[in-house]
Amino acid sequence: MAAGNKAARWEFPLELTRAESLVMKRLVRNGRLFAFLRMHRHELFDEAFQDELIAMYSDMPRGTPPKPPALLAMVTLLQAYERKSDAGAVEETVFDRRWQMVLDCMGTDDPAFSQGALVDFRDRLIRHNMDKRLVERTVELARTSKAFGHTALRVALDSAPLWGAGRVEDTFNLLGHALQIVVDCAAQVLSIKPAEVVASAKLQLLGGSSLKGTLDIDWDDAQQQQHALGQLLNEVKRLREWLAVKLTDQINQPPLKEALALVERIIEQDLEPDPNGKGMRIKRGVAKDRLISVGDPDMRHGRKSQSKLFNGYKRHIARELDAGLILAATVRPANEPECDAADILRAEIEVHGQVAELHIDRGYLASDWTHERHDRGQRILAKPWVPRNGDRFPKTAFAIDLNGGVVRCPEQRTAHIQLQVARFAASDCDACPSRDHCTRAQPGHGRTITIHPDERLLIQLRNLKATPEGRNQLRERVGIEHTLAHVTRRQGPRARYLGVRKNVFDLRRVCAVENLHALDRHERAA
Repeated sequence: MAAGNKAARWEFPLELTRAESLVMKRLVRNGRLFAFLRMHRHELFDEAFQDELIAMYSDMPRGTPPKPPALLAMVTLLQAYERKSDAGAVEETVFDRRWQMVLDCMGTDDPAFSQGALVDFRDRLIRHNMDKRLVERTVELARTSKAFGHTALRVALDSAPLWGAGRVEDTFNLLGHALQIVVDCAAQVLSIKPAEVVASAKLQLLGGSSLKGTLDIDWDDAQQQQHALGQLLNEVKRLREWLAVKLTDQINQPPLKEALALVERIIEQDLEPDPNGKGMRIKRGVAKDRLISVGDPDMRHGRKSQSKLFNGYKRHIARELDAGLILAATVRPANEPECDAADILRAEIEVHGQVAELHIDRGYLASDWTHERHDRGQRILAKPWVPRNGDRFPKTAFAIDLNGGVVRCPEQRTAHIQLQVARFAASDCDACPSRDHCTRAQPGHGRTITIHPDERLLIQLRNLKATPEGRNQLRERVGIEHTLAHVTRRQGPRARYLGVRKNVFDLRRVCAVENLHALDRHERAA
């Protein structure tokens, strides 16, 4: 790469100009982050961090030198702060004096950068995982300002739904969409129009504005639905046969290979043989890890609660409870359990110091990190599962002695734990005066207590909740709930991008902004 094409450092003055001072006076109540960024941009984007950002452009070909990466990183933060699109960010540099002040282009009549430069910067940021460094830099800035200096961290984890940006499709639309992708790929390989592929393969359902409109059936009629499914599968068969003849060599190579694999995946996950011998039918129930959108294949069905469903992702954040800073963040498909996210976040959290206390929701209890901490005797704080047993004795009414391998009931009868189950003798239960308040088992059968693999941890959590001091410690987790609410409000309920990775980027930049807000509050309170 020629030296003249190397990405440059962002050079800016420290002292306020008269025009900037006038803007700063207007930011006493609203837009405080603009003022904070103007006064601290030289610390946030110091020489070392700017060198890291510049390194992303090491493969830049000859041509016009790129805009200073630190400038574009600042734009990325401002976008998250004001929820601006790329096009909107370009316009703000011309019309908004607050943006001009922070970006050091006061009074300009021309945009400070192009939309293409911002798109390229974001791609490079993601490719080099530098969006994670944006969050880390805010924490490092907090260390230098003495707002964060703990080596023993008290960390809390929490999650919230993030609705996907892709269109959720039923089986017919999924399969039709996937078939259209195969047609488009075949047309690309043959350098012809998709309509010519449709005509040559004698396809009858593709090519219109709507697959269901072409089928034109009563979708409430089960028999018509079954017939339409048969038509669609015949379409799949005709296209496969045509490809096998016309593109014999290319059918097992990208992009056709991936497109056909998508069709096969949809058929496998959504269809099953009809027990009446009438071909295939739509499966009863939902397949595990079911693809729900061709437009965004990372989206999944998820549950906010037992009764509330959503489609898309879950965003997870880790917050340090004392300083109020977000240490790590990630986005995962909505059907993925919280415990998997905890193990992903762990490495990013431990970069900032040793974790002394881990405050978590019950969903994170099954993580490998939680198990390791418990085995080492380290503190874990979470609300235990609430036993549901109606008006009968719950499991918590029984004294469980794991060391002795014995469970004692409220009437002082005992049962030995064998293979993770304690079975009380039928003779004891049949003669027990509290039988009706204990078990629904038929006479001749005693009460059983199942011992969870993590029962020792669950006992600790139940004991913690049983004391005023323990309940007070559990309430400290409310801090991350407030932070997550702020993040959710700023990022919005729906994903801005398609796919997991770009939405991780979006969440991370929002979290960086939240950290900068926390630093601003700390500075004003000092």
